[in-house]
Amino acid sequence: MAVLDYMLQQNWLWPLVCAVVIVAVLPLLAGYVVLMERKVMADMQARLGPMRVGPHGLLQPIADALKLLIKEDIIPQKADAVIFWLAPLLSVTAAMLAYSALAFGPAFQIAELNIGLLFIVAVSAMGVYGIVLGGWASNSHYSLLGALRSTAQVISYETAAGMALISGVMLAGSLSTRQIMDAQTSAGFWFVLLNPIGFFIYLVASIAETNRAPFDMPEAESELVAGYMTEYSGFRWAIYFLAEYANMIVVAGIATTLFLGGWARPFASIAALNFLDYIPGVVLLGVAGYCFYRAPKQPVAAQKITLALFGGLCLLLAVILSGAAAAPQQYQAAREGILGGAWFLAKVGAYLYSFMWFRFTFPRFRFDQLMKLGWYFLIPLSIVNVIAIGGGLILEKEMGWGRFMALLPANVFTLAVAWFLVRNSLAQEKTVAAGLAGEAEG
Repeated sequence: MAVLDYMLQQNWLWPLVCAVVIVAVLPLLAGYVVLMERKVMADMQARLGPMRVGPHGLLQPIADALKLLIKEDIIPQKADAVIFWLAPLLSVTAAMLAYSALAFGPAFQIAELNIGLLFIVAVSAMGVYGIVLGGWASNSHYSLLGALRSTAQVISYETAAGMALISGVMLAGSLSTRQIMDAQTSAGFWFVLLNPIGFFIYLVASIAETNRAPFDMPEAESELVAGYMTEYSGFRWAIYFLAEYANMIVVAGIATTLFLGGWARPFASIAALNFLDYIPGVVLLGVAGYCFYRAPKQPVAAQKITLALFGGLCLLLAVILSGAAAAPQQYQAAREGILGGAWFLAKVGAYLYSFMWFRFTFPRFRFDQLMKLGWYFLIPLSIVNVIAIGGGLILEKEMGWGRFMALLPANVFTLAVAWFLVRNSLAQEKTVAAGLAGEAEG
């Protein structure tokens, strides 16, 4: 006990526990995000998706992991073996390191940095080196082209995403993730209401940053046969996907932190709506009830047990969340820590669902369309948005306007610029099309 008390006094035990939880849980979480994506895709295509391994496919991620572990690990004969081996680790390490400054709740954060947001963005951007080195070390034209595409794509959309983040940081007045969330809590509203265009720019840029469809040019199967990971196999191939899904959670966490109120529930400043604190527990209670209802109807005993255990886990979480919502004032810190983490993860899940929705809704862009969207639309619009937000904050400070009224002209002006950019782009496309038609007739 003396040793434990000493560690607690040094204030490093809990961050260590958070780090171990992230490293241990993240691969499993990424696997179930993949399952969620396959289920969403199946639902949009009017089919069931994975159903064989476990009840409703609940054990499919574990089966996939075991399959990848026992697959043969092949290294091309003329590849640079050392860099080929290290490249996927570089990508996944950068993704995991970004979690160190991300606050998943009032009580779950490894390190509170005064430049936390800058640290997360800088470290996560290092992951592209793993893609570039993997493509180069593979000694394959497909892999090299995918790596070069990824470099161009990330550089293009990192600029737009960075400018969108700057517009949000201007509203918070801090780079600390915790202080950004506190600023939204004290203001009583989320920054997405003040800066919707910045949120939209970051949403599109984050999809492109993580190489997700419709911007998955670095790994386009129809053109590059999986791109930069063409020569990878087995679990080394899976590490790249682990890094991709880990980065998806990172960008979703950044968007939640900066634009969606962080761990605060909707309408947190309205005491009459405190009953919303019970929603996470009620939802999980409903999931548990459905699992218990369906468990006896499963065809195999193992599936019955698995579904019952999953229902028991949901019931336990529902009891914890409901107990936290009903906790008295003296347990306020524990209450905020549990409910805050639940709301943060719920917002991250909603953001990830939008990734999947876009993937199965929009067709893949051509590479020239991808670059044009970044350089001719998002980057100019993000710069204008930052300038307009700055002008609105000056009106608030110097003229005494309310923040909503001060930023309303800024958003209207940015929308007008967006309309001009779209109209100009359409006019250029019509001119090019007319020129090509004239050449064809000639």
